[in-house]
Amino acid sequence: MKDLNFDDYEVGYDIPASIGMDEADIATPCLILDLDAMERNIAKMGAFAKSHGVRHRSHGKMHKSVDVQKIQQDLGGACGVCCQKVSEAEVFARGGIKDILVSNQVTQPEKIDRLARLPKLGARTIVCVDDVNNVADLSAAAVSHGTQIECIVEIDCGAGRCGVTNTPAVVEIAKAIDAAENLTFSGIQAYQGAMQHLDSYEERKGKTDIAIAMVKDAVDTLKAEGLDCPIVGGGGTGSYYFEGASGVYNELQCGSYAFMDADYGRIHDKEGNRIDQGEWENALFILTSVMSHAKADKAIVDAGLKAQSVDSGLPFIYGRDDVKYVKCSDEHGVVSDPEGVLKVNEKLRLVPGHCDPTCNVHDWYVGVRNGKVETLWPVSARGKAY
Repeated sequence: MKDLNFDDYEVGYDIPASIGMDEADIATPCLILDLDAMERNIAKMGAFAKSHGVRHRSHGKMHKSVDVQKIQQDLGGACGVCCQKVSEAEVFARGGIKDILVSNQVTQPEKIDRLARLPKLGARTIVCVDDVNNVADLSAAAVSHGTQIECIVEIDCGAGRCGVTNTPAVVEIAKAIDAAENLTFSGIQAYQGAMQHLDSYEERKGKTDIAIAMVKDAVDTLKAEGLDCPIVGGGGTGSYYFEGASGVYNELQCGSYAFMDADYGRIHDKEGNRIDQGEWENALFILTSVMSHAKADKAIVDAGLKAQSVDSGLPFIYGRDDVKYVKCSDEHGVVSDPEGVLKVNEKLRLVPGHCDPTCNVHDWYVGVRNGKVETLWPVSARGKAY
């Protein structure tokens, strides 16, 4: 993002912190980023992709931040960004990101029209297709605006959501795209989302092996038909090592690795260890304050439902095993404190259960290094759901 002038921003009203402030003085509840941990995560994923000869297209739906995306490109070598919605893609394009995949279907006429205008913002524009009837509408919009849209065919390789389920359907749509004006056939989307959070490494591998076989069949068949796949994309934080080493996928789409949340942290690596205990570091936290300790065995903090998403479970308190976050309501979190060790106004770092929707309920990231606020970044695409 362009540099922000915070002179007219009031801490505690407009923003949660000011640059140079001690972490202990940050207004709560808010999102903080451990910049050192985040940068190590980003560099590590970039090194993996490079060593395996694949690209990494980082997933913007996780952080919804132009600033974080630019670090993923500059430090981690990400080739571009994945988005799930057209409005989200527009935020990244307007923020200077030049290679954008809407890794979802765009079928409504007004959204297709906006998608067709994205290249005018200087961004390579790619979209998923799983219905041959969608091709004509995309083509007409691109022709109308004098732009070029790249299309990739989505395969349902186990997630049970969007995507076709067999190679003949892939070929039919690919040929329609290849024949359409102002469209380019650019490959395949095949993300196995349903298995990303399976605890067992072997279970995840088994599911991914099935997906890889499906994708290989489609790629080989398309090649026999004279259609190459510059993009064969997929892979997430729970499976990237399988797709990355497959020899079939050439583009990974990992997102949560950069921040790491409680739900992803529970899954196990090949050695049976939690992936947040060696493979990736917790870099995203909800900073919260104790607001009441009227009950001897429990503390009440100011991060409740409105500060986080609990669809994947409650957060855990980072670096503590003497206290536990046990439930929440709209504006309150209940922390079990059997020994009464917490004090009013004490601050705690919570690792959210699910980072993506948690980030989407905040306006700012506060970047912290060595206990000091180094930067503030807006959650650029917050609320961009259309």
